[in-house]
Amino acid sequence: MSFLRPRFKGERALIAGIAIDATGSGMYVPFNLIFFSHVTDLPLAQIGLVLTVTSLIALAALPLGGAAVDRFGALKVLIVLYLVRALGFALYPLAHNLPAFAVLALVTAAGTRAAPSTLQARFAELLSGTDRDRMQALSRSLGNAGLGGGTLIASLIIATAGDHGYVIAAWLNAGSFVVAALLATRTPASPHADRNRPSRKGGYRLVAKDPSFLLLALSNLSLAIGYTSLTILLPVFAIKWLHVPQGLIGSAFIVNTALCATLGVPVAALARRRFRTRIGMAQAGAGLFVLAFVGQIVLGTVRPENNALAMTVLLTCVVVATFGELVHSPAASTLAQAAAPAALRGRYLAAYQSSWALANALAPSVFTALVSQDGRLPWLVIAVTAVLGAFMLRLAERRLPADAVYFEPPAAKAEPAEAEAATG
Repeated sequence: MSFLRPRFKGERALIAGIAIDATGSGMYVPFNLIFFSHVTDLPLAQIGLVLTVTSLIALAALPLGGAAVDRFGALKVLIVLYLVRALGFALYPLAHNLPAFAVLALVTAAGTRAAPSTLQARFAELLSGTDRDRMQALSRSLGNAGLGGGTLIASLIIATAGDHGYVIAAWLNAGSFVVAALLATRTPASPHADRNRPSRKGGYRLVAKDPSFLLLALSNLSLAIGYTSLTILLPVFAIKWLHVPQGLIGSAFIVNTALCATLGVPVAALARRRFRTRIGMAQAGAGLFVLAFVGQIVLGTVRPENNALAMTVLLTCVVVATFGELVHSPAASTLAQAAAPAALRGRYLAAYQSSWALANALAPSVFTALVSQDGRLPWLVIAVTAVLGAFMLRLAERRLPADAVYFEPPAAKAEPAEAEAATG
């Protein structure tokens, strides 16, 4: 298969690192509060408060990480972030008091916050053109497959080892970060950071003065809120508004994960052949989001008493939204990479990643406030924000360079004199 053919020396090592990282994360992400409760022996209320506060404070790691990428190159920063998170998870089982847990939670949260934009910058350093689009789709598929695999592994370990399984999972996750860091060292070095010195004087002020990139970030914020609906809004909507049995809700996550893991690459490749521009592909993904969210509004209006019918419609909407992810995500992410100037790529992509972080921070309070009024209201809001996101993409298109917008930039039109000479 062409998407498995390496484009540069060390690409397989980079891909393997992404998969191993995701598998390790899958060992704790689905359990989260329960995971840390068993690992640290601290009360759930304290753990929840610490995780919330440290997650918000860790937002500061995004601009710092972006500046570090521009100064030292994405490879060095990526390796450091892998090792920081490895150290955090290795020490979690020893954090039996609140201050120690808070310090480790802050350090690992900072590493987690800064990692995605650093990885995006790494892709941009190593790849160009449609190879970036291919890597975006592949990394998303591997990430979902890894999360699913990690969850299965952790479940088996916990079933076999009991509560000790959580500690084993913590150490295995730490080991996964170490392996990912070692694999990263087998990839090419980042371009020399000295080339960035003249541009660093502008810092984030230059990002703030780039209206086209700000439109991309705002568009992504509008759509990223919809991405969170599967994990935050849908369970509450299904249980509290539709009165679907709790045991059936897990099927939505299984469907989403399975589709993302198996169809991410072929769907993205098919969409690239269908659309001339990344803007068009991203807008198509936004359109699928709108269709899925409107479907949930209709379902929430009818509210069928038959659980089988309600779950069938709900899962259909989940499938449509998942295809929206598969179409929108690789196009939008590569668009941000290509639109970012090379000398300030770290800062630009950190600013872009902040749209994801802000959406994840806002979604719980926004969704819970709206769903308490009417179960259909949050779906209406994210349908409207998806439309606004697509509109902002269209506005940004006019200001972005052609090599960012087009998969294959159109050939420059011949000057009139040249055209006349050619026809003469």
